[in-house]
Amino acid sequence: MDQAKKILVVEDESHLAKGLKFNLEREGYEVVVAGDGKAALECMREHTFDLMILDLMLPRMGGIEVAKNIRKNDTRFPILMLSAKSTEEDRATGLEAGADDYLAKPFHLPELLLRVKGILRRWDWYKQPVLGQDIFHFGKMWINFATGKANGWSGEFLLTVKEAQVMKLLITKKGQVVTREDLLKTVWGYDREMETRTVDNFIARLRKHFEKKPQKPQYIVTVREKGYQFNADS
Repeated sequence: MDQAKKILVVEDESHLAKGLKFNLEREGYEVVVAGDGKAALECMREHTFDLMILDLMLPRMGGIEVAKNIRKNDTRFPILMLSAKSTEEDRATGLEAGADDYLAKPFHLPELLLRVKGILRRWDWYKQPVLGQDIFHFGKMWINFATGKANGWSGEFLLTVKEAQVMKLLITKKGQVVTREDLLKTVWGYDREMETRTVDNFIARLRKHFEKKPQKPQYIVTVREKGYQFNADS
């Protein structure tokens, strides 16, 4: 029997925290609750978790600062951010701070449970070696999918979680066309609010890292009206 996934819920509204804990445990997860940002970081130092559900507005230390603190040491740990702020600017701020997904309050419980399930499923997929190896080499460049470190045309740097997931899917299917819809579904869980433009923006960022001439890519090429294709032997 698989070991239960362990989730840290960081929420200062006690009734909401209790409700989340109850419903997540009904789904088979092991749940720990922290009531403020500093307590969350203390829990992270003392225990190992598979996912954090992080409220944006917290006492002692806000959710944005908590996420940034985690990202200093771990670029890949999954974070689902909750917030009463629902504008696109707020969402972008949360994602830029390191959240993997963002859910506005009030939310429907089934949607939250689906988001949690989707993040954990994508994380299990991401942890699997790429073509049997943690470090993938192409040309003079490489990506270490175990650490998120990479070496591009400008030297070594850290990929974000989403950048690494996009590259993993492209490399895993090298030589094949990967549609924007495939990328949205696998990497983002196909949020209906997301647009294919999001994928194009990520591809543009990755080309700046890995293409000598981003406007004339050799590795991450566009297949017109279909999607993208990774060519390892270009």
